[in-house]
Amino acid sequence: MRTFLSLLVLASVCQAQTPTTVPRPPWAGSGKASGANSQSTDTASEDDSTFRVNVKLVNVYVTVTDQRGAPVGNLAQGNFQLLEDGHPQKISVFSKESELPLSIALQIDTSLSTRRDLPLEINSARRFAHAILRPQDAMAVYGISEVADEIVPFTSDMKVIDRGIERIHMGSATAVYDAIFVASQALEERQGRKVLVLITDGGDTVSQTDYREALRAAQISEAVVYSIIVVPIEASAGRDTGGEHALIQLSEDTGGKYFYATTLPQLDEAFRTISDELRTQYLLAYYPASRLAESDYRHIEVKLSGVEGASSYKTRHRTGYYTSKSH
Repeated sequence: MRTFLSLLVLASVCQAQTPTTVPRPPWAGSGKASGANSQSTDTASEDDSTFRVNVKLVNVYVTVTDQRGAPVGNLAQGNFQLLEDGHPQKISVFSKESELPLSIALQIDTSLSTRRDLPLEINSARRFAHAILRPQDAMAVYGISEVADEIVPFTSDMKVIDRGIERIHMGSATAVYDAIFVASQALEERQGRKVLVLITDGGDTVSQTDYREALRAAQISEAVVYSIIVVPIEASAGRDTGGEHALIQLSEDTGGKYFYATTLPQLDEAFRTISDELRTQYLLAYYPASRLAESDYRHIEVKLSGVEGASSYKTRHRTGYYTSKSH
């Protein structure tokens, strides 16, 4: 009886809130017949009047690096403190994630602005795929131009991946946010660790998805985003610094990292760093306590304790999650 009354109070309070919702982009399609639209709209309006709070296990993948930027892989569960919206959480699952399967969405910008460096990007990406993939892992390959083109669906077959990378061709524009959204939805269905590696010059010219929608999709899918920003001429008048900063923020908010690359060795070094980090991640998982909130977004913080030299260590992880999965 007490539980029922508590739920009733929670529902009445939440109904007074107006949730922040991100609609599914129209270009992605609804996947439903038009005859069902009226009913689904009515249902959506009822659902949107409350925040749906999931109490399922929340996964937080953490990368720890030292002052030189090298991954730290010898920490124990007792060295981590986990907080949600400032409230300490009990870590229910802890593991070192070097053996958990990886699903990697590799996205390569093929717009006209990258035509000079595309062959270098393709060769470097191929070397990365051969270095990182194990039999239990899978990779999907996307070309980013005026559309987000899935060239190879998730597979562990290196011959298929190689042939797919060879089929990448030039496009005329750049839909970076559309590509992030599409890959994040594909990753959401995968099990294990999920990673999105994006090679681009940072400029978005034709996306129908905006930055906020792309970020939310990546956070919902639990994807860790690594952005490799290719800048052949740093002083170029056409350089999109706003787009670069957006990718930097997106990488940081998902627990990933960004790199600047102007040469092939720098591209290879970025891929090597990504490979090293993915082999030394930690998984901290917890069951969040049900409580009232003004937003369906929960902020996550990870701290280190009991580690000599921890003040010089840096932790990276996703900055939060959504209790509702509506895109």
